[in-house]
Amino acid sequence: MTHSPLPQPNFSGSQNLQFFDDHPPAADIKTEVLAGLAKPQKTLPAKYFYDERGSQLFEAITGLPEYYLTRTEIGLLQQYGEEIADRVGQGAVLMEYGSGASTKIRLMLEALRPDCYVPMDISRDFLLASSQRLLDDYPWLSIYAGCVDYSQPVELPRTLEQASNKLAFFPGSSMGNFTPEEAQSFLRRVRATIGDDGRFLLGVDLDKDEAILHAAYNDAQGVTAQFNKNVLRHLNRVLSASFDETLFEHQALVNKSQSRVEMHLVSTVDQMVHIAGTTIVLRQGESLHTENSYKYRLESLQWMARQAGFELETYWTDENKYFALVMLKAK
Repeated sequence: MTHSPLPQPNFSGSQNLQFFDDHPPAADIKTEVLAGLAKPQKTLPAKYFYDERGSQLFEAITGLPEYYLTRTEIGLLQQYGEEIADRVGQGAVLMEYGSGASTKIRLMLEALRPDCYVPMDISRDFLLASSQRLLDDYPWLSIYAGCVDYSQPVELPRTLEQASNKLAFFPGSSMGNFTPEEAQSFLRRVRATIGDDGRFLLGVDLDKDEAILHAAYNDAQGVTAQFNKNVLRHLNRVLSASFDETLFEHQALVNKSQSRVEMHLVSTVDQMVHIAGTTIVLRQGESLHTENSYKYRLESLQWMARQAGFELETYWTDENKYFALVMLKAK
């Protein structure tokens, strides 16, 4: 991993931006992608939705009328921001997994006024652009941005590692993209990163009616379909693959037995795709499983948290019980 100062634009006052890069090399991406495509149910890692275009498409999804998650979570942050800040206290290092420059992180910054903000995202260009916008709007803020794959262990620079009073923030129910086993491992890694005095504020989508979930992942404008297909465009670029997105259809299914929504890309023809010297054969109707989005019950989440070294300190939910903000404390 390399730690390097970011070339500084013309900042005014005490604005400060540092950068650390722990993004996996293309060889690791190739190995991971080909391993998924060799399975009986072919898979592609959901994290590769997120290049700059994918991040922009997801921002567009969050404003769709069918997509209740973001507006519900924003409502909770607006309603309980002061209470969150009181629990965390002053002088915090705010670490966001899967960062953005959206309303949610701005609400957190304004409520907490942390000593340092550490956005972490796999999309380098989006990370830098969003960090710059935040610096423009919050001249008092110090940012230490990390280009990382947080589905793997994250090595923080020593300055951050030694800081006390860390608050990890993982909004948007993104932990639902992990399988239960992966989520358990992720919780353990976060616990190790934040230390004995840390907290973890986690956004989780709660189990609910199937029709509400179906609408949220099959929006009328087709933005989610574009987002799903963006994984193909991204891999074409980074691995010189030959996916033709016009030969795939977006599919989102509610799997009630697994308490999750599944996203797939279904091949509309028999085809061959070339990826970094390897040929993948796809039959008409065969799918690439691109994402899971697990929906939680608070009791099961509390059990998972305890196994990872957390106690559930408190939680906040909306009147429909669609979504929850959960405050975990290191035990």
